[in-house]
Parts: sequence; C-alpha cells; structure tokens
Amino acid sequence: MTRTMRIRVALLAIVSFAVPSLAVGNEPAPVRNCSWCHGTSLNGYATAPRLAGQPAQYIMNQLRSFHRHTRDNPFSRQFMWGAAENLTPATAYGLATYLATLPPRPADDGNPDLAGAGRSLYEEGNPDGNIVACAACHGPNAEGEGQIPRLGGLSYAYLKRRLEQWGEGYHASALPPMPRIAIKLAPNEIEALASYLSFVR
Repeated sequence: MTRTMRIRVALLAIVSFAVPSLAVGNEPAPVRNCSWCHGTSLNGYATAPRLAGQPAQYIMNQLRSFHRHTRDNPFSRQFMWGAAENLTPATAYGLATYLATLPPRPADDGNPDLAGAGRSLYEEGNPDGNIVACAACHGPNAEGEGQIPRLGGLSYAYLKRRLEQWGEGYHASALPPMPRIAIKLAPNEIEALASYLSFVR
C-alpha cells in the first residue's frame, strides 16, 4: 500500500469514526471503514485480524490503546493510531457492541499436521516450560470473554506474528499474565498454537 493510500485510509477512518451519521442503510459508517482492512464480513485477513465475534470489552480496550498509542506494534502504529485518533467513547462503545454480535468464521489456514500439538498446548499447557494452558483464560473453545480476546479461528499468519511480537517487547497494552507466558513460547510452539487456533470454530 502506498503512502498516499495509507493517508487516505486514515483520513476516511477519522471522518467515519468522528461522524457516525454518515452511515447509509444498515451498516454504521465506522463498520464500513473497518471493512477496508478487516474484510466486508469483518472476519479479517492474514495481517488484519477478525473483528467479528470479539468480546465488546476487548474491542473497546484495544481502541483505547490505539488512541493512547500504548498498543505500539508496527501495524498498529501504521494503520490504527490514525484511525482511532478522533474516536469518541460513545462511538467506540457502539462499534464494539455491534462487532461482538457478528458471526465469526474460522480462517482454516494453519498447518493441519501441527494442529494436534497446538491443541494439546492450548488445553494442557507445557508444565516443563512453565507455560499455563491457554484455555485457562481464553476458554475451552478459545472464545474469550470480557477483556480477554477470542483466539479461535483467527488467521494463522496473524496469530503467529502477534505471538512472536510478545517476545519482541510489543506488549505495553497487554494484561498480565499474558506477556510473562507468551515470551516463553518456543518457535515450534507458536507454529503449533497458531495452526490449531486457525481451525477452531
């Protein structure tokens, strides 16, 4: 994407978030703007995560983090800081509540040969590595709740990159104990988890 296109997307985001009355038909203007990167059904792509079905409180927290520049990984800085710049609390609440009602679809793009190992790690953790089971916080079906995100069905590429970024220090906006757990994950464990979760419905 060119610099001009990025600026245009950011400007459209600011206008849409700031003026919800631009909505036409049944789809609010902020939602139409999100679909530029997150897809028309808000089920995401490899680099832009699925928003459909995420807990409303989690979405609101992330929007607040973008607005405050505390979620600072490269794509957040490049795309979401500008998009959330003029986002009001009322619009964030409405957007988050709406997105939480949308039906999520699994990406189904992981390595099926690694899914079994990923499921074991998700459900049981790795006692030898002092890694707690992901299911303890994210739920048995990776559905998330409240401030904890839904992981089930997210794109393999997105999950893999986000898990890698914990070890790179991009976790300023994260709630404990996630940073402490994620930085212990070995590359093969990240591959397995991301693969398994991409298939979860």
